[in-house]
Amino acid sequence: MENIRNITPVKVEKTSLINLEKGKLPPQVIDLEEAVLGAMMIDSKGIDEVIDILKPDAFYKEPHKLIFEAIFKLYSGNEPIDLLTVSAQLKKDNKLELTGGDFYLIQLTQKISSSAHIDFHARIILQKYIQRSLIKTSSAIIEESYEDDADCLDVLDGAFKSLGELSDFINVGKTVDFRTEVLKYPKKKQAARGIPSSISNLDKKLNGYQNTDLIILAGRPGMGKTAFALNEILECALSGIPVGFFSLEMSTEQIIGRFLSIMSGIDSTKVKNMDLSESELKYIKQCAFTLSQLPIYIDDTAGLSTIEFKIKTKRLIREFGVKMVWVDYLQLMTIKDKKSFSRENEVSDISATLKATAKSMNIPVAALSQLSRAVEGRGASKRPQLSDLRDSGAIEQDADAVMFIYRPEYYKIDTWDDEEAAPTVNTAEIDLQKYRHGSIGVTRVGCQLRYMRFMDMESLGKDLTDRFFRSAEIKEKIVEFLPAITPQEAFGNNTNNDDDSDVPF
Repeated sequence: MENIRNITPVKVEKTSLINLEKGKLPPQVIDLEEAVLGAMMIDSKGIDEVIDILKPDAFYKEPHKLIFEAIFKLYSGNEPIDLLTVSAQLKKDNKLELTGGDFYLIQLTQKISSSAHIDFHARIILQKYIQRSLIKTSSAIIEESYEDDADCLDVLDGAFKSLGELSDFINVGKTVDFRTEVLKYPKKKQAARGIPSSISNLDKKLNGYQNTDLIILAGRPGMGKTAFALNEILECALSGIPVGFFSLEMSTEQIIGRFLSIMSGIDSTKVKNMDLSESELKYIKQCAFTLSQLPIYIDDTAGLSTIEFKIKTKRLIREFGVKMVWVDYLQLMTIKDKKSFSRENEVSDISATLKATAKSMNIPVAALSQLSRAVEGRGASKRPQLSDLRDSGAIEQDADAVMFIYRPEYYKIDTWDDEEAAPTVNTAEIDLQKYRHGSIGVTRVGCQLRYMRFMDMESLGKDLTDRFFRSAEIKEKIVEFLPAITPQEAFGNNTNNDDDSDVPF
């Protein structure tokens, strides 16, 4: 009795205990664990097959974990692996008796004659481990959810991390056959056209916005970042591609107003105040109907957190088939746990989350970003540089493409600083300063922020109706449900391009 009192109690986490509900045992395959360990000790080929698939915790039986650990140590040290060396390693670690001794090791090697099918057996062991881990994770989630002071987003964040770690095991596989992949490459590249851009030259440089890429669009306030993003979103949707837009700065109503200004070519202030003539109002209704048919999904949650972003993006992909998302803008996002984060670390975490989301969900993620005031203190040219990215150098590191918008007209600079010295009015530069998959360079574009429009230089001052009303299906619906009206009818016969005209062409 005295001995019992002296025993030190061992604290065990609740989540480490798996409930044997209704007499159920945790998922396990002891016989295959024995077969795999036996095969690894008698055939070196078997080791190469499974060493990158399994880890000690994947084994259900405790002695099997210790034996695998010993094999892994020998493998890591480039030592030969057989019955004798495994036994010696276990003795060295003072764990031989815990495994059942040499007798048990001999038994394992006698249960199998070769390493045939060892890869298949290892994957079944991995499957059972994942099942056990899911039970453990689910138990932890239930336990935390019952706590009165639990933050549901913190619980979700923890669940995502745990499940993400488990999903990493599912992706484990053999090294690909290089020759096969080389032959597949041309076919893949022919079909690798990305999400289209509204700017022809930029579209050619990027080959469209590519899946898994993080694209950063940066500029100082007043450069037209949001307007450019809306033009790109509209181009995407008009091409029949569902697109999501997280607007942390503007409301959905404000965004719709800007979309309608882009499509109609009516001054954005007039659209915002609905200060329209009867014919303009009819045309706006026509634009609104067209816009309502497009696969655009807006979330205007202020202070969007990284975990909310991941959850909502996944839902947009699952429910609406979204192929790309835009964020306006990166520095307005937040993280849940700020305890040990400086502003720079916080932005780094946000940037890393955006890139990880693009990669894991296989879509392009484009985020707008502010620039530091260093741009304003520069000399005659106010062109931004990569070092101007605000709050964190991690943005540049994480991004696959970094683009800057530069409008010298904003700084009262009348002519471009090149040989042609062309006027800067209604023009801008999209400067691709980083591109992981190709060459960088500057693209000059037309820019009419009065109408929130960006376009190719050759389209500046031209009628863009066909660009926004290209869908024959939507045109038919417009005729069916609304009185069709042309831009000329809406704006009258005044088609000059004076600054005082409300006509964008």
